[in-house]
Amino acid sequence: MQNLNIDSIKKRSFDAIVIGSGISGGWSAKELTGKGLKTLLLERGPNVEHIKDYPTTNMNPWEFKHGGQITKEMRDANPVASRCYAFNETSAHFFVKDAEHPYIQEKPFDWIRGYQVGGKSLMWARGTQRWSQYDFDGPARDGFAVEWPITYAELAPWYSYVEIFAGISGNKDGLAQLPDGEFLPPHEQSCVEKHFTDVMAKKYNGARPIIIGRCAHLTQPQPIHLQQGRGKCQHRNICERGCPFGGYFSSNSSTIPWARQTGKLTLQPDSVVHSIIFDEKKNKATGVRVVDANTKQMTEYYAKIIFVNAATINTNLILLNSKSTRFPNGLGNDNGLLGKYIAFHNFRTTMSAEYEGMLDSTTAGSRPNGSYIPRFRNVFKQETDFLRGYAAGFSASRMTYNDTSGIGEDLKTSLSNRKFGNWRVGSHMMGETIPKESNYVALDDKQTDAWGVPLLKVSVAYDDNDEKMIKDFHEQLTEMYTAAGFTNIRTHDNPNKAPGLDIHEMGGVRMGKDPKTSLLNKWNQLHACKNVFVTDGACMTSNSTQNPSLTFMAITARAANNAVEELKKRNL
Repeated sequence: MQNLNIDSIKKRSFDAIVIGSGISGGWSAKELTGKGLKTLLLERGPNVEHIKDYPTTNMNPWEFKHGGQITKEMRDANPVASRCYAFNETSAHFFVKDAEHPYIQEKPFDWIRGYQVGGKSLMWARGTQRWSQYDFDGPARDGFAVEWPITYAELAPWYSYVEIFAGISGNKDGLAQLPDGEFLPPHEQSCVEKHFTDVMAKKYNGARPIIIGRCAHLTQPQPIHLQQGRGKCQHRNICERGCPFGGYFSSNSSTIPWARQTGKLTLQPDSVVHSIIFDEKKNKATGVRVVDANTKQMTEYYAKIIFVNAATINTNLILLNSKSTRFPNGLGNDNGLLGKYIAFHNFRTTMSAEYEGMLDSTTAGSRPNGSYIPRFRNVFKQETDFLRGYAAGFSASRMTYNDTSGIGEDLKTSLSNRKFGNWRVGSHMMGETIPKESNYVALDDKQTDAWGVPLLKVSVAYDDNDEKMIKDFHEQLTEMYTAAGFTNIRTHDNPNKAPGLDIHEMGGVRMGKDPKTSLLNKWNQLHACKNVFVTDGACMTSNSTQNPSLTFMAITARAANNAVEELKKRNL
């Protein structure tokens, strides 16, 4: 029996364990296996294999019972998930069912989740901008959070590293606040987007650039992408169903199969991580406790290093639930800051207008991204009564309509001949929120989920800084739209739209130089437990105005490289 026990422990022992298989978890698995580590990749949801498990990816609208739309029953059953832009009849199977995964909203918060192998990398919007040194300098300059322990220069080579592998399209725009990267050819702006770009360049003398968005789509696959089995983006714009061509980057099409090819990867779906095991004699983590999603049986797995990539809020949950005599308030939580300083992006407001020019032109086909207005407020100096700034999307397309006033053959003819109206333009704000101690997540001390894990309480809200930023966005975009000759300018704000729907939540396990004010060091190690690494959104000290996923990837690759080096030196 003793030998059987030893064999069982041996089967459950690895060099590394990665918790979570989304964008950052996939990169952890790729890097660690690539450097020869026998790695266990845990995913709480079911398996999703590239192509095979995209059941709706080739279906036409008429093949869906409701034409692909959300029904009242779907909306009533999923009041949170159904608010997401990507949720509909064609993609609902990649979103959690709200009733099965409850959480406590101390303040309204739309927590959007994708529990399956690949996580949200299957449904993300694919915007991929680098952060600049201005973003890493922000907290120290403004004093609203702790200083970042890393610089842009340190991260830049890792941005290049992940961009080349993932495939990022874009232009080299030469902007200080938005560094260039290793780009594939960009998508093209529409003629009205180019008009807006030209007018803004003249009016603001280059201070308010408008560019084509940078996104994780293969516009011209390179040998490294073909080796992954991926092909060119087909411009279908139904990405949230999963792309059988691998046209956009996901863990399922890229990093996980790459890790699997090493022969070092064990992928284990349906594995809900309960907590991390801390050995007080060894003064380090030794493994994780995992609840089988189906049988509810708990099993322990062991490793030398552990990467936590469960996505921001679940990563906080796991660490908070990893209690021991040494860490009664959660793993590494000596300073009591774990779960605090959650930040997000403010997507609450939009702008719209029309353009009556260029009526001899229109657009054709589909494009998986739009144009982009990089942050232009408070970049080089503080110039407003609010801290930080905002970026924005921008797109322009022709309005179309059909005359439905007739009947019979006349109606049939009208429906077959679409008419074009003015150009319609629009922007959505992506504002940086300030990480605050009052924005936090914590464990409920009474209620648990179906797997015996405490329910999470979320207390996150807008503040006065966000309101001032929204007001400025309306004023500045109105000025810019007017200068471009746009008419019928309208502002849209929904104060009842809860934080969270942007799916860009960050923080709670922030990086920093001082263990008294941060949880992680510059290599993403817990200050108080050096063989545990956090490299998803939970590690972020502040949140910039750019989309965060590319930074998660770069930070993960950098941290994994360092972890392996430290492991070789026997420092872990």
